Amino acid sequence: MRKTLFVMMILLQLTMVKAENYQSSWKSIDSRPIPSWFEDAKFGIFIHWGIYSVPAWRKLESGKYASYAEWYYAKVMYNDDNGGREFHKRNYGENFEYRDFAPLFKAELFDPGYWAKLFKKSGARYVVLTTKHHDGFCLWPTKSPYKKNWNAMDIGPRQDLVDELTTAVKSAGLRMGLYYSIVEWESSKTHRAESGYYLPAKIVNKYKIPENEYVDKHLLLQLKELVENYKPSLLFSDGGEWDGSEEYLKTKQFLTWLYNDSPVKSEIVVNDRFAKDMPGHHGDYYSSEYQDAEGIFSKPWEESRGVGGSYGFNRAENAEDYSTSKQLILELIDIVSRGGNLLLNIGPKSDGTIPVVMQERLLDIGKWLEINGDAIYKTRKRAVTSQKDKDQELYFTKKEDSLFCIFTKWNKKIEIKLLPGENVKNLRLLGYKGVIQWILGENHKLIIQIPGLTIDEIPCLNAWALKIELKK
Repeated sequence: MRKTLFVMMILLQLTMVKAENYQSSWKSIDSRPIPSWFEDAKFGIFIHWGIYSVPAWRKLESGKYASYAEWYYAKVMYNDDNGGREFHKRNYGENFEYRDFAPLFKAELFDPGYWAKLFKKSGARYVVLTTKHHDGFCLWPTKSPYKKNWNAMDIGPRQDLVDELTTAVKSAGLRMGLYYSIVEWESSKTHRAESGYYLPAKIVNKYKIPENEYVDKHLLLQLKELVENYKPSLLFSDGGEWDGSEEYLKTKQFLTWLYNDSPVKSEIVVNDRFAKDMPGHHGDYYSSEYQDAEGIFSKPWEESRGVGGSYGFNRAENAEDYSTSKQLILELIDIVSRGGNLLLNIGPKSDGTIPVVMQERLLDIGKWLEINGDAIYKTRKRAVTSQKDKDQELYFTKKEDSLFCIFTKWNKKIEIKLLPGENVKNLRLLGYKGVIQWILGENHKLIIQIPGLTIDEIPCLNAWALKIELKK
């Protein structure tokens, strides 16, 4: 009997190993279940920080993506239309290259422990750092032969910023994610400009990584370097969806290695921007920014945005250009009710300090989540995600035997149209110890009386959550 059981256990283990051996095809790769931590987390912090944090300027213009200061290299310093060329020449000189900003990126006040503490207080469950944006500058001491004197260990801070923040974030009990740009403006071709490149020919000719070496000797080397050295729970790729074919970028080969053999194969999640034609089709989750892909819900998804209109710190932004705490809390509620995560970006200054207005927003969100986190974390999408009329906006989430109703106006009465199978056992208002009166009306309608509370009695500001216990 023992021998039989032993043989059966061995066969079961072999079956499990075989089942986890993903092949280099989208059918196989897409069959991998997403690790549950991602859908449970709901709220993360994005960080855009690098060389672009030194000039930290782009003229504010209407339209999506129009005020991204992290695009200084490609969209500002050579641009006559938005005043960028004149700004750069006036402040830094006509012959001042983008790479000349590197010694000025000192990060002298960078305190990774404080950053991690702030992110913990915000209620975020994961953090994503831009390790390399499209300008190609690396925040870690990469072994790529093409990044000598263009990484944070060789120049500027002379520190491994990725390691320091990763250590602090994980020590705070949060998951760490790493953003990596597939494209580089100095090397990658594009259909977006007549020249075929993002930058002037003289810059491309000076710094370009040979096309036939870009993937094997640089891109794949760096991706594996980040995974093996820092063991992230998430990889946020970007830019590959613009022009790069999956064949050239060897996307499927990398993902099969990541899922089969990497040290984070059981916990890693990746987005859908590694290569062209991936968005909305492949990847563990779909990613949108400033709601540019709203409506893609067939897989787990994540909306990213800044506190203001830029990801990188933009000195052109004033107080009125930043979203209020209430606006950000309501956006978090809306996104979570539709089954998504919010990845809220902050843009530190080049010295490593986080602008106080951004810190304030994070702390306000954290205070709200302290009261209402049960209605956010580990929840899933309800069949009807919201209910809106002229008097009220209701948002719904669910978990186990509970339905949550988050409301945005403190009215005397709330009426919820229950779905078949939603049979109410009891309910309470999160953060409030008093009894909430409720009755079941006609047509399976739940009618709730909201008590009149003073500003000192109300559990929180901006929005409130009802936890509705359901009968099994």
